[in-house]
Order: sequence, then structure tokens, then C-alpha cells
Amino acid sequence: MKAKKASETVAITTKIVLPNDTNTLGNLFGGQLLAWMDVIASVSAHRHCRRVVVTAAVNNVSFKEPILHSSIVTLEAKVSRAFSSSMEVIVDVYVEDPVSGKMKKSNEAIYTFVAVDQNGGPIQVPDLIPETPEEKTRYEAALRRKQLSLIIAGKMKPSDATELKALFMGE
Repeated sequence: MKAKKASETVAITTKIVLPNDTNTLGNLFGGQLLAWMDVIASVSAHRHCRRVVVTAAVNNVSFKEPILHSSIVTLEAKVSRAFSSSMEVIVDVYVEDPVSGKMKKSNEAIYTFVAVDQNGGPIQVPDLIPETPEEKTRYEAALRRKQLSLIIAGKMKPSDATELKALFMGE
């Protein structure tokens, strides 16, 4: 199975925040943003493995800035790391200034997807090749997040989490 470059997994979509997408304050519903992020993240994961993918976890969501009614929102997803059958996907959310066109990052999320076969069982995915400094940083951090998740789930002993130990012990 041929490894893929992180740049080959990029998925981008642009939305406009309509009245049905907003709460009583005129801000985009968090749940609507989550749905948009889930869809674009699944496209990115699919581009990496060219298989059916399912959402396994929403690992982190950061609602840093409210997104107002009529805002133009661009979501960019990219696989940050591939494991045996799972992929971590980071979604960056940008709001466009209507006058200048300048993009400002407003939110982000980290999703985990699993590639599945026709019976719904997990299947192997290609390795990922990070190229840019940001891709390399995200690639390395993904392993720490995976180890932490496995520890919390009781599937890994803290003493086996080499990347986390190195982070805290300076190894």
C-alpha cells in the first residue's frame, strides 16, 4: 500500500451561514459547525485511503470565535497522521471578512476516522508522509494524542506511552 502525502488529503468547502443555521443570538449553531466539520473531515480521510470511512471520535473541538449569520465560512481538512486502520484529521475553520476577503481562523477540531470494508470491519490504510513544518508538527502530536487516548481507554499502560513520557520527562 503506497504512502500518501498529507497534501493529497486536503479537502476544502465553503459555506454561508443562513438564518436556519443560527441560534437566537444570530451565531452559527455549534452542532451545525460540527456537522460541516464531520463531512469535510470524512472527505479528507476518504481521499487518504480511498475506502469507506466512519467517524470514530471527535477528539477535540475549539469554538474560539462565534460565527455570525451571513458569514462566509471555509473549512479545510487534512489528515495529520494515519495509523493501522485509523486516521486523525484536523479541520481548520476560517471566516472571511466580507470587505477585504481576508481569512481569520475562528475554530478547529480533531476527528478520528476508521476505514472499513464491505462488512464494516476495520481495514489497513496507507501511511502518511508529512512534508511541511506544520504537517510534521501535527504528525508528531497525533501520536501523543493517540497514546493519551489509549491510556484513558485502558488500552495502553502509561509506562508504554513513549511519546508522552518523552514530552513530560524530557527524554
